[in-house]
Amino acid sequence: MIRVPALTHPYPRLLAWCAALMAVALWHALALWISNHLLDMRLADAAYLRDLLAHLLLGAVLFALAQSLPRFLLAAMALLSVLTFSNAMKLATLGAPLMPDDFAAARNLFLLFEGWTLIGAGLLVAVPTLLVLGSIAWTRRTTWITLALLAGAITALLQFPVPLIAQMDRHFGHSVWNQPANYQARGLPIHLLQETSRALARREPPPTVAQVDTALQQLAELSTAPLLPVNTSLAAPHPKRALHMIVLESFWDPTLLTAAHLSADPLDPAFRQLWAQAGQAHLLAPVFGGYTANTEFEVLCGFPVTADNVFFETGLKRDVPCLPAHLREAGYHSLASHPNAASFWNRVNAYRRIGFETYWSERDFVLDDMNRAFLSDASLYRQVMDKLAHQAHDPRPVFNYILTYFGHLPYPLNEHRPPLITAAAGHDIIAAYANTLYYKSRELMDFVRTVRATDPEALIVLFGDHLPALKPNFGGYTESGVLAPQRGALTDAMFRTLVATPLIVIDGKRGPLAVGDLPAYQLPALLLELLGDTRPSLLQLTASQQTAERVRPLPGVHWAVTAHGERVCRGQANDAPDCAASTRWLQALKTVRTDLFSGQQHTLLDLHRPKQRLRAAGVGL
Repeated sequence: MIRVPALTHPYPRLLAWCAALMAVALWHALALWISNHLLDMRLADAAYLRDLLAHLLLGAVLFALAQSLPRFLLAAMALLSVLTFSNAMKLATLGAPLMPDDFAAARNLFLLFEGWTLIGAGLLVAVPTLLVLGSIAWTRRTTWITLALLAGAITALLQFPVPLIAQMDRHFGHSVWNQPANYQARGLPIHLLQETSRALARREPPPTVAQVDTALQQLAELSTAPLLPVNTSLAAPHPKRALHMIVLESFWDPTLLTAAHLSADPLDPAFRQLWAQAGQAHLLAPVFGGYTANTEFEVLCGFPVTADNVFFETGLKRDVPCLPAHLREAGYHSLASHPNAASFWNRVNAYRRIGFETYWSERDFVLDDMNRAFLSDASLYRQVMDKLAHQAHDPRPVFNYILTYFGHLPYPLNEHRPPLITAAAGHDIIAAYANTLYYKSRELMDFVRTVRATDPEALIVLFGDHLPALKPNFGGYTESGVLAPQRGALTDAMFRTLVATPLIVIDGKRGPLAVGDLPAYQLPALLLELLGDTRPSLLQLTASQQTAERVRPLPGVHWAVTAHGERVCRGQANDAPDCAASTRWLQALKTVRTDLFSGQQHTLLDLHRPKQRLRAAGVGL
């Protein structure tokens, strides 16, 4: 191994420093060229110099710790390349750059891979980590001085994030609703530091009793129905009919992608007919292209997700009476099925905390009809029904929650599902998705027919979890004018399209209901109403709002249908006047959500234990 010349000779050391920083600069130029010409991801003109300086500073720190120039080059190039590649992949797939929460959730990504892809993903993490650790001159005194300075800087960041984020926002700018533009204006190192500081600055104690009271009062003032009706009898109604909820991976209507010129409509005509009877209703999900767990949280717990993180991972820290727990109290058997690794998106803990009694995951199913890593829906439905049949001795009605896995990117099929639909040249991924939908929709309708024949009075709800991820920068959608290439260019109508998936609610023998375009977090209250369950529930808190018929929060913005039409509220001076009321409503919801899912749960004292609630407020009884 060639080592840096002895530190007693200043000129060779100076040459080594020049070589190290020159290598970083050359790598930076190559990375920008690849991003610009191959991935169509460009920094703003003003960001090139600051991004270069940030990379040089990071390189200087790594070289100050390094044993030799060759070891530094290997470690630095590996680390910078992995970070840049990961950021490009997220931007291309989900339309958003790397964020601090992504590093905490990264372990879940390994559960998506198998075989060589799993090995490759492991190497992407292990190689740069080992190279950086192996490059450090642990026995050198200056190394420990550098590490001490780094520790001091990290400590200062942890203790004083607010002043730092204020200064960085002032110098580099910040858009709450447009993270891709933030990245383009900063470059990756500055963006990660700025958003890490913001995440640390958001740390705050859980809301107090007084703050929760104020939030509940604001919700009551803005709602069209009484909240938390504590005078209603707490006795659970006698359980009557089953509830089947089917969450469909990446289920959407690809015929809207007119530029692909699909050779046939992929969706089963029986599904089309049923959806037409439901008035072409849509579920408005909190995510695009991924993060299924956030849609799950909303449809199970009745509160919106408002940030770009996975709530099951970061926000759900307490046992909460969500829909599964609420129905269990009424005598239901609440069970969840998902043929993926049990711990993905923290589902083992999340499902337990929200009240599921049974969780059937990958290890509970026979993987007999695989489309690469994904169990077919036909096999999943059949095995779930078989399991329920074996529990026929249990007199309780079921809340049967099924989260499908087939339909996930890259939309593979097995030999029993040959491609039947073609697309125009250059739209291969859309053709793959359309063929997946061909089989997915037919397997779904077979299951729906089975359930309706077995239990005609069952309440059945089915919907897509999010739109499919297709090509980079909303590619696949932009060619047909469905979406714009960048988030900042989305129109108000496009924001709605970004999150709208097919929704069908079948009310037993009464058939499909026309529920309109429903935000995912308002679905649980509707289901309780259809089940005739009038007990007080936190699920009622978001059921209605005076100022807007529908409000769909997204990171940094919210889409709303008001008396003046649909609009997107961006928190800017030119927002419509009626955005102020819906913004206040959402802020009150955030306070109550934090109290319920990670705070002291003062809200539940109002809901279930009025005497204890009064004592907590200092009122004698």
